[in-house]
Amino acid sequence: MNKKASLADFMKAYGTMLAGALIVIVFGILSFDAFFTFGNFINITRQISLLVIIALGATLVMSVDEFDLSIGAMASLGGVTAAKMAVWGAPTILCFALPVMICFVIGLLNGFIVTKFRVLSFITSLAMGTVIGGFTFRFTGGATIFENIPKSFTYIGSGSLFSIPLLSIIMILLTVFFWFTMRHTAFGRKLYAIGGNEVASRVSGINVTLHKNLAFALCAALAALTGVLMASRLGSAHPTGGDGFFLQAYAAAFLGRTVFREGVPNIWGTFVGAAILGILANGLTIMQVPTFMQDLLTGCIIILAVVAQKIGHGDAK
Repeated sequence: MNKKASLADFMKAYGTMLAGALIVIVFGILSFDAFFTFGNFINITRQISLLVIIALGATLVMSVDEFDLSIGAMASLGGVTAAKMAVWGAPTILCFALPVMICFVIGLLNGFIVTKFRVLSFITSLAMGTVIGGFTFRFTGGATIFENIPKSFTYIGSGSLFSIPLLSIIMILLTVFFWFTMRHTAFGRKLYAIGGNEVASRVSGINVTLHKNLAFALCAALAALTGVLMASRLGSAHPTGGDGFFLQAYAAAFLGRTVFREGVPNIWGTFVGAAILGILANGLTIMQVPTFMQDLLTGCIIILAVVAQKIGHGDAK
């Protein structure tokens, strides 16, 4: 019995990491020359950078036991706004900053509605995402923005420093920053306290409304930044360009709940979850597996992560 319990505890603690290692080994065996190269490793870090950034925002909202289903629409809005501004000749720094600030305010509005009127967060954010999607479509006329985008705007998305993509560097910096924030600051500890027990947090003097609002605002800002960086990388922006990040962002965050801190949203866990999804997508692409299979596998991974988390807590009967 003790051996079985020890094995179960080991799998709960390291099962996700082992699954990631197994994926790497399988792709390494099936396509060693293409997969196990330094160039492909760098390519993977670039590929997962945007997913990690938007998933960090999802993790912040999940830490207060809420969801933001508008992150895909926020990313689309951020991308088209930045691209439009770049075409209009606005300074590059303003092209990056203004969309993030706009979505920060929209995130605050999301949080205000949830906390003030006690509306379920997934309903509020789903409706807000619909509104944003309609506005984005009207703003762009449903067309992709790609003409006359200056090189100064695309530099951050396509440039590199000492052969390391700038997107990868930004990803690491943001991951470290939010890990420190969540692990070593009063703000982060209060977010976890609210997610653990909101009533007890109120009784202990935590301003639950303020911290939830900030969690939604930061989530929206990171989603917008993801859209801006995507537009910078591609040199174009589409009114639905960020929609594909929604499912993958929460897949990474749910996987992260099975890594390092069992059942608790955490920054490095989300990073590992995004890396697993990125490695999976990279390997399938190298093996020329159809794109729809990536979506299928991502959905299955979310289901398995949720089931594994419930089993780990003893909730399954």
